[in-house]
Amino acid sequence: MNISLKNKKALIGGSSGGIGKAIAQQLAESGASVTLMARSQDKLKNIIDKLPTDHGQSHHYLVVDFTDFKAYKKIIARYFEENSVDILVNNTQGPSAGNALEKQTEDYQQAFELLFKTVVFTTELALKKMQQNHWGRIINVASVSVKEPLSYLALSNTIRAAVVTWAKSLATDVGKDQITVNSILTGYFDTDRIAQLNAKKAEQLGIPQNDVRAEMESKVPLQRIGDPKEYGYLVAFLASDKAAYITGTQIPIDGGLLKSL
Repeated sequence: MNISLKNKKALIGGSSGGIGKAIAQQLAESGASVTLMARSQDKLKNIIDKLPTDHGQSHHYLVVDFTDFKAYKKIIARYFEENSVDILVNNTQGPSAGNALEKQTEDYQQAFELLFKTVVFTTELALKKMQQNHWGRIINVASVSVKEPLSYLALSNTIRAAVVTWAKSLATDVGKDQITVNSILTGYFDTDRIAQLNAKKAEQLGIPQNDVRAEMESKVPLQRIGDPKEYGYLVAFLASDKAAYITGTQIPIDGGLLKSL
């Protein structure tokens, strides 16, 4: 099956590394012109320079800080004044780790702005042109924790669940415009985020970080941590015409980690 995204334009959040970078790479390899979003201009420039342009694409980037919603709102609104996208990948860095007893009301408000308000605001702007074109793809990077909450990720559990239920509602509303809205429930992937969480857990338990990773791998039926490239393959498929009849879904990519149906 050949996936072609030629002449499509994609906007990808959190794409200076990890899953976001892998998504950008795969969409570009499939023919899309991509615009990256993240905080580090140096990293973004470096990635842009290496993205394929075999299909005559033009790649760009936006320097944004998802943790500063007011500033982000201005930058992204300015972007959509002059640009439109066919594919929107909503992805940001995760909020700080910690259990429910460790978090205060202010922490939840900050996580709400980071994970929910940025997603909804960006999607609202992207939808205008998608509706005119009667074609669009909204893809949200979520987590398996919306189905099986992880005790050490109380903020992420809570707000990502809100994103997934919002996305389900939105899928119903924009289906008539041939716009699909799907959420990906992310399992364990080999990223800096996983390394940071493992380091914190290792420190708390007083054990080597390698032991934390080994325990994590043992919980996955496939007995390994995912390669971000594998994530990019799924997003490329969902972004293509091949997935035109898939919408309103929550698709796990977790090596079988989820125990629930």
